[in-house]
Amino acid sequence: MSSSLLSFPFARQNMFNTLLALRADRVDALTSLLPGGLGGIEAHLMAAQLRPLREASTGPVRHWAAGGTDRGYDVINGIAVIKICGVLVHRLGVLRPAMGMTGYDGIRAAFTNALRDRAVQAIVLDIDSPGGDVCGCFDLVDKIYQARGTKPVRAILGENAFSAAYAIASATDWITVPRTGGAGSIGVMMMVLDISKALASEGVGVTVIQFGARKADGMPELPLSKAARKLMQADVNTVGELFVKTVARNRKMKPAAIKALEARTFQGAAALKVGLVDGVTAPETAFGRLAKALQVKRTGRLGR
Repeated sequence: MSSSLLSFPFARQNMFNTLLALRADRVDALTSLLPGGLGGIEAHLMAAQLRPLREASTGPVRHWAAGGTDRGYDVINGIAVIKICGVLVHRLGVLRPAMGMTGYDGIRAAFTNALRDRAVQAIVLDIDSPGGDVCGCFDLVDKIYQARGTKPVRAILGENAFSAAYAIASATDWITVPRTGGAGSIGVMMMVLDISKALASEGVGVTVIQFGARKADGMPELPLSKAARKLMQADVNTVGELFVKTVARNRKMKPAAIKALEARTFQGAAALKVGLVDGVTAPETAFGRLAKALQVKRTGRLGR
């Protein structure tokens, strides 16, 4: 794996020495998203940067894969369904999930469009994700939270919402999870790559000439110093506290109660018991209930 990482520094910088809100046992998802592993990720991410997403304020956004206009969601019975699945990244450059990833930029644009769309009476975030990048996550969470009261917004978990995906779900009015699905992993981590021993075994030495004592902190070619580790831990702690406070605000829970979960994940009824979700329901049932409630609101009576 190390040789692949050395060959693809762009992919490496999106995996290591960066803050992640991702369930720990799904880290391998970062290296297996595409045929061709890290090389495929590298090619896709570089291509995505060449497809900048137009700001939602310009109106309907063109979906690069469809070749037509696409607002980033499907409308079913007046409900906009925004899919959020796979690993979450800051900027993917497309509106919908692609290559096993979903971009915060695409979610933001689709959500903004759905709020403005007169044909949309409610918004459903259809989530099944282990989480992903910290960058961009909490700004998106705040946007969804601040839209509360504009239109009903629900998170219907297709299966799981962990870490960054749970942060997004927590910003909605209501969260449902299937019996076998899960929620939680309210925590932050950083993976630090150290290839200094591998280089030494190959007879390769690296000398860094730097200005600023901390300039080379985190370089994979050098062993991680105690001072660098302390600073990185401080960054992780800062974002971890932000995560806890954000979920506490969104779910009207005490921060201490969230910290006590210790970034654990909870399945179905257990997630309901600790207050992370509002119901344990199959996705289609949760959607059907929302559709019926909207019909009552429109017509004053419940349809057959």
